[in-house]
Amino acid sequence: MKKLGEAELEIMQVIWKADRPVTSSFILKELQERRKWQLSTLMTSLSRLVDKGFLRCDRTTGNNLYSSIISENDFKTKESKSFLEKLYNNSIQNMVATLYSNKAIKDSDMDELRKFLDDLEEK
Repeated sequence: MKKLGEAELEIMQVIWKADRPVTSSFILKELQERRKWQLSTLMTSLSRLVDKGFLRCDRTTGNNLYSSIISENDFKTKESKSFLEKLYNNSIQNMVATLYSNKAIKDSDMDELRKFLDDLEEK
């Protein structure tokens, strides 16, 4: 799976959230508060996402309809694994320890994590 730039990720999040094929106008409207793009800028990014294999474009309706090829969950799983491997030698313990020791996560976050893990064990 290829990498996504920040703007490309924002586009994908709009499409994933819509959970249906959408037009470029829909995407542009959804992004208008975060990005001050012209339609041509968005079209360039959409074309790149098609080339990277993240999107498909259906041109049969007269309107270009964009839909995701890669699910949000699959993308998050791949990116999370890559992040963990690169920064923490594939160790969740190292990641949590680093975040906790640098006060990036609070005791309440640790309690939430503990509860989550306990619930997983019960299943």
